[in-house]
Amino acid sequence: MAYGAPRTHDLSPATFEKLRQTSTATLTSQLLKRGFRNVFLGGLQALRPDLRMVGYAFTLRYAPTREDVGFEVEYDNETNVQRLAVEAIGEDEVLVIDARGETRAASFGHILATRIKNRGAAGLVSDGALRDTPAFREMEFPTYIKAPHATTSSVVHYPVDMNVPVGCGGVLVMPGDVVVGDAEGVVVIPARIAESVAQDAFEQELLEEFVLSKVRAGSSIKGVYPPDEKTLAEYSEWRRRSGEDS
Repeated sequence: MAYGAPRTHDLSPATFEKLRQTSTATLTSQLLKRGFRNVFLGGLQALRPDLRMVGYAFTLRYAPTREDVGFEVEYDNETNVQRLAVEAIGEDEVLVIDARGETRAASFGHILATRIKNRGAAGLVSDGALRDTPAFREMEFPTYIKAPHATTSSVVHYPVDMNVPVGCGGVLVMPGDVVVGDAEGVVVIPARIAESVAQDAFEQELLEEFVLSKVRAGSSIKGVYPPDEKTLAEYSEWRRRSGEDS
């Protein structure tokens, strides 16, 4: 059985770096300006809030399990879609698991996460639970979950497909979407607009750095946030002096 489709958009190294430096809050603002309102995955927590995550979505979809399916293939590396996904995910890809928001059992564990990390994966996102969370907190691997749960996945989950459109945290995630994570959470960016979103978000944060410096110095937000023409002129001069335009 064939799963999914090849990625159609690859980002430049410069864009990757801009996304690593830009907050998910700023990215959601830029996406809202482009008409995208539902792009931030709700209800997830970062197990390693000190790590940033940027990569391409590689999706895994779970259905509810049933007693006559799933258990006989739980540890079968040749037929279990979860196991197949572990050996299919590639470099700079983020495993995004559609666990239906279900937290009565884990959706993934530490050994499988170690394998995808060694394959070059950029992170792990699940709108369900994970087991082995103490080990995840010691792992240099960006991971986002809804809750911890020690019980194995097959108690409530049946893996049915990979690299297909899924819902995660109430958000549509397409294979190849750009997935960015920080301490606040995870945002999904359609790949075809990721370059422009990254550039505009980077510019927005430079402007907001200048605005914040004025507010910290005692300025009113009037004419500053949002900036009027006078403030924008001051900002242009600040950029020139600081070398940001070079």
